Amino acid sequence: MLAPPAWRVRLDAPSSSCPVCPHAPLPTPAFWRQWHRWIGAPAALFLAFAALTGVLVAATEFFGEDESLREANRTLVSAVTTSAPADAWTGRMATVMANAAQAAPGAPIDKITIELKGQAPVITLALGRPAGGEDKRLIFDARTGALLRTDGYADKPFINRVHSGEAFGDGGLVFAMIWGLALLALTVSGFALYWRLAGANRAQRTGLKRWFF
Repeated sequence: MLAPPAWRVRLDAPSSSCPVCPHAPLPTPAFWRQWHRWIGAPAALFLAFAALTGVLVAATEFFGEDESLREANRTLVSAVTTSAPADAWTGRMATVMANAAQAAPGAPIDKITIELKGQAPVITLALGRPAGGEDKRLIFDARTGALLRTDGYADKPFINRVHSGEAFGDGGLVFAMIWGLALLALTVSGFALYWRLAGANRAQRTGLKRWFF
């Protein structure tokens, strides 16, 4: 006679029957253990990838120059208010645009960012490429309009796009959603396995050992 499937249990086994539907069998620990192993093997690779790229994203934020500047400026108060005249924040734009035209003649401007708070307020021009895509950033002194430096420009940092899967195209984003569901399934199956095992002979254990065994 063939052995019953791992998920089948005896209907007269009270520890495996559903309290709501007493005649409906529940999966056994062997069933959850098997699925936990099958899901765990590929999910471990996804988890390692997400953990590594997550650490790199956090390290970039923590040690990055932009983050240090944000922390330094967080408690400061801007000298420009909503009641200030327009030239309080647009006064150097003409100089900035003239200097930008010399530094990058004819370059398309994706966006302009004006930072008014801090010891060194700046105006940043994010430049695109004539054929599309991001090119570079021009950072100007907001008080004098002088060009301070030129940085690389990306709408989103590369390591962030790797972490989310976006760096690999739409397929990478779909894959990221799949591995997120795989990790969720791993969590659910692990909790179900723990719950079933914790219920076995719980009455014979005392204290924390009833749950941590």
